[in-house]
Amino acid sequence: MPEPAADDALSRLPARLREARQRQGLSLDAVARLSGVSRSMVSQIERGESSPTVATLWNLTRALQVDFAGLLEAPESPAIAIVTAAQAPRIAGHGTGCQITILSPPEQAGRLEVYDITLEPGGALESEPHDAGTREQLTVLEGQVTVRAGDDCRSLGPGDTAHYRADQPHSITAATGAARVLLIVEAQ
Repeated sequence: MPEPAADDALSRLPARLREARQRQGLSLDAVARLSGVSRSMVSQIERGESSPTVATLWNLTRALQVDFAGLLEAPESPAIAIVTAAQAPRIAGHGTGCQITILSPPEQAGRLEVYDITLEPGGALESEPHDAGTREQLTVLEGQVTVRAGDDCRSLGPGDTAHYRADQPHSITAATGAARVLLIVEAQ
């Protein structure tokens, strides 16, 4: 049975061959003439209906002037991945009078999470203890908030940052009016 990575490479092959042919401005007939592979076979391979032999793939890559290994490699991740404000996921039903937007990538969940939290006047986010060793870092972007962690309670204004243990009951409350904070949760 093929390995998962091999399955991924084979699933990319049809589109990669078609893209290479189109980049060269070649028709199916032209690729067939240049490679010695029948037009119908080239078409079937591009549609994912047939898996080419190594010899057939070699002939196609030579005709298309593409790197054999490059066709099978995973695409590179972009240098900069963008999540627009409209695409950022939001958490509903947590806290009172607050909107929580998730800024961290999904694969970081449970390890390093970043949230943009907007609190209405009097809004609050109360949290049960997280796993042992979890810490939070909260920076106030706008307004005034009160942060409570265990028995300690502190007031913060714009630009202030609090670091605290989140493996105990903790809360964030808009002290006097609307507020906005950046919250980073880091699990150990």
